Amino acid sequence: MKFQNTPFRFYLALLTLAMSALTWQAHAQDAPKLSKEALQLQTDVKTLADDAMEGRKVGTKGEKKASEYLVKRFKSMGVDGAISDSKTPYYDSFEAQPSVHGTPTGPKITGRNVVAVLPGQGEGTIYIGAHYDHWGWGGEGSLYRGADSAIHNGADDNASGVAAVLELARRFHDSPLQNTVVFIAFSGEEMGLWGSNAFAKEHLGAFPAPRFMINMDMVGRLNAERQLAVYGTGTSPLWDGLLDEQNEFGFALKREVSGVGPSDHTSFYLADIPVLHFFTGQHEDYHRPSDDWDKINYAGLADVVDYIEGIVRSADALGELPFSKTKDQSDDTPRFKVTLGVVPDYLYSDPGMRIDGVSEGRPAAKAGLAKGDVVTQMGDQAITSMMDYMKALSTFTKGQTVPVTVLRNGNATVVQVTFD
Repeated sequence: MKFQNTPFRFYLALLTLAMSALTWQAHAQDAPKLSKEALQLQTDVKTLADDAMEGRKVGTKGEKKASEYLVKRFKSMGVDGAISDSKTPYYDSFEAQPSVHGTPTGPKITGRNVVAVLPGQGEGTIYIGAHYDHWGWGGEGSLYRGADSAIHNGADDNASGVAAVLELARRFHDSPLQNTVVFIAFSGEEMGLWGSNAFAKEHLGAFPAPRFMINMDMVGRLNAERQLAVYGTGTSPLWDGLLDEQNEFGFALKREVSGVGPSDHTSFYLADIPVLHFFTGQHEDYHRPSDDWDKINYAGLADVVDYIEGIVRSADALGELPFSKTKDQSDDTPRFKVTLGVVPDYLYSDPGMRIDGVSEGRPAAKAGLAKGDVVTQMGDQAITSMMDYMKALSTFTKGQTVPVTVLRNGNATVVQVTFD
């Protein structure tokens, strides 16, 4: 190849490419290698969160395409479909209608859960589930404020949970449990637990007596502190002991007693079944197009799966788990007409409400609040917990300006927030 008349910028470009390659190689060497299990989790999340799925909204072509992928994965593991009276045994179709306060807001929508089963020799059934639907191109549940619509791929919410279900299905197929295990990928969760409600009402009687239900919703963003929230710990007196016994992974557990919450475990708790819901925390990509596959902590997700596997195996060996009613936390939740426009850090355990994300153009952003700020006072209300924060919001009205005290880098500062 001749270089005599080559411009200097060509040599500069070659040098830049060479340096970039060396930098990439150094970073690749520094990055921890993923285990075989973590790589499969990555493949499943990446596939479900691909633009080709168009956000997997219930009743759309994207939902159908995602459900077909899930059936293919279950078949590849040798896990059969569970709805025996159906021509398509993996699919559990349901019909629901969008509404606000009981008033229909649109036509009925047909969605479908994906259900697979591993029959056991025991007398009970364990349910393991996660919702696979998301918000498609946006819509009423989106927090995206961009001018144009965009695909909401929902990698953490909730391709991460579905990938975990698939990995547990593989493990329990290869090393069976005593009880029957039913794996469910729910649809319609974002619209109001449609799929899990339909399944709990129609199919619980088709399997041996329920033992417990495990739900995984947003388990892909394990942070450096290894904080893991577990909801429903009060639904059986045995849960706390099992959670501690199996926690050899150094998780900083945040436990919530109530069996009622904004995810699919609620449908099973209301049928008097012990439940656990695992959650690695909310983040600023929640319900936005930026929740994509490359932001998932796959090694952390694999650890969460290992932890849940241990809990399930131990609980399986105990036979029937006693069920306990818990107080519905929503009974104490105040109603409010204004919002601050932030994503709270639900895993924060110190006094105050730590901000994990700020929405552009909303009251918090206009007042200069930022991610990491800890709200300790709003008006006359001291903020020591999420409940204090919600109670304070319930006292404010649109157009009202209130002083808000926050801790930033250990220093207290007061800003004026005007609610819109």
